[in-house]
Amino acid sequence: MIADVLSDANARMQKAVEVAKDDFASVRTGRANPQLFQKILVSYYGTPTPLAQLASLANPEARTLVVTPYDKSAIRDIEQAIRDTPNLGANPTNDGNIVRVTLPELTEERRREFVKIVKSKAEDAKVSVRNIRRKAKDDLDALKGEVGDDEVGRGEKELEQVTKSNIDAIDDALKRKEAELLEV
Repeated sequence: MIADVLSDANARMQKAVEVAKDDFASVRTGRANPQLFQKILVSYYGTPTPLAQLASLANPEARTLVVTPYDKSAIRDIEQAIRDTPNLGANPTNDGNIVRVTLPELTEERRREFVKIVKSKAEDAKVSVRNIRRKAKDDLDALKGEVGDDEVGRGEKELEQVTKSNIDAIDDALKRKEAELLEV
């Protein structure tokens, strides 16, 4: 029973770490990356649809991204969704077949803003991991009548180790992203 609680908590914490890494990938660095556009929602016939489902993304140059829509009638909606996305600063243009997005050079001030955004996302992920820990600890406390106090105590220590390792993974990813953002 304790092993089940711990394995569930560990799996959920690892999922939170992966979500944090995905969020970090969606924050722009000096070069164009198709992952920047993964979370953009396009109003496609009135339905918010992820851009990746409507178009293929290619990265021909360091600061240029080419979006090729599967349905040419959606090209204006795609262009508008990219233009309306905050934190990109992109100015998309289309030639009727593709949308070409050129990302401007990042200024020092903009880089610092992105670092703040990434730190905020990291803190959200840590809060998520701590909430998972709290729920698992409550589940362990509920088992005290069924299993021995020593086993619950060992389970709680193992839970703390798992929590610490996942928070460390978030911190490591944050450090890497911060270095990437501040790199000129």
